[in-house]
Amino acid sequence: MAQEKRIPLPRDLIQFIFEAAYIQRWNDHIRPQGFTELDKQAHKMMILYVLARYEEQDHGASLDWQVLVEGGIFEFLHRVVLTDIKPPVFHELMRKSGHQLNQWVYKELVRRVPSLKGSAFMDKMQQYLDGDSHPLEKQLIRAAHYLATEWEFRIIYHMNQGIFGVEEIRERIADEIEDHYNLAGVQKIAMNGKTRKFVDLIGKLRFQKRWSQSPRVPETSVMGHVLIVAIMGYFCGEAMGACKARLVNDFLGGLWHDLPEVLTRDIISPIKRSIEGLEELIKDIEQRQMEEILLPLLPASWHEDILNFTIHEFENRIWENGKIRLLEGDIPEQYNKDAYSPVDGRVLKGCDHLAAFLEAWLSIQCGITSSHLAGVVEALPKAYQGKIIGGIDFGKIYGQFR
Repeated sequence: MAQEKRIPLPRDLIQFIFEAAYIQRWNDHIRPQGFTELDKQAHKMMILYVLARYEEQDHGASLDWQVLVEGGIFEFLHRVVLTDIKPPVFHELMRKSGHQLNQWVYKELVRRVPSLKGSAFMDKMQQYLDGDSHPLEKQLIRAAHYLATEWEFRIIYHMNQGIFGVEEIRERIADEIEDHYNLAGVQKIAMNGKTRKFVDLIGKLRFQKRWSQSPRVPETSVMGHVLIVAIMGYFCGEAMGACKARLVNDFLGGLWHDLPEVLTRDIISPIKRSIEGLEELIKDIEQRQMEEILLPLLPASWHEDILNFTIHEFENRIWENGKIRLLEGDIPEQYNKDAYSPVDGRVLKGCDHLAAFLEAWLSIQCGITSSHLAGVVEALPKAYQGKIIGGIDFGKIYGQFR
């Protein structure tokens, strides 16, 4: 436990999270690139946000957002352990022998990620997966899972028509989604209106490759990258003793921080900084396109929330007197309360850089390198040497990868 406090992002945990980038989905079907488990889980969490907001808005539901965030992370880790099991087999095993399978997953997870052994996180994971509490939150997560699967299947269906079994898969996915029609968000998406367009639009982040100017293994997309930053943000929030709203915001801030790139694509930092004022101009263009194209696809009452996670994404901020207030330094303890809805933007920037470092470092470990990758692996640990943000010693985190 002492190590967990000292280093909130242990090397074994970070590398395990990245394993999802190697896992190919639909690998017994004809499919385009971009169908990795990491991308599917990221899309699932974005869809979950939509479903949860609609459930609150249309049905007046009182949801525990920390359960939604943690449940998504628990199921993500669970799925990475069980990577080789096909979905129909996986779901049948969970129905018939779920408890025994979960027990094996916990042992395997601790074996592969020793830093989780005896942690409060593992206790919560077991309580969530083996317990029957929070039924609505669990249903929302299941619905998001099936909708993300259905989004993928709509693409590969046209490539696989006439192949044995594909119609059976189509019917099974439709049946699974129909079981969740009581949820307001599922009904909205089924109408094929603007909510479906939003889900389709954010899905394009799956096909926007990171480091497009450099060969790399594993290839990761903007979609997968934001989930990694979000999960890192969650663990940093836990280490900082974040209040519930702050913990949820640090996850959602990571999840949505690159959302404008679905409209502008990834503009690499050297280009942004090459001309004075260019970065600010790009930011203005992103905000205008967000307001003109993306936000109209969502209810007006959500716009402020989405803009909060995308405009000042790497600034520390709180909610005070009905508006966002940016903070200069770390978030003081007096604002570590749900009423202020704090966001650790500076920590998320550290997580964003750490994710970029890992993307480069892992590729070099696999024997694929370039001047771009080597430069980042050399520069970022130096930039963060001795750097402490919000009490998180990022220098020590980088030091694990020497």
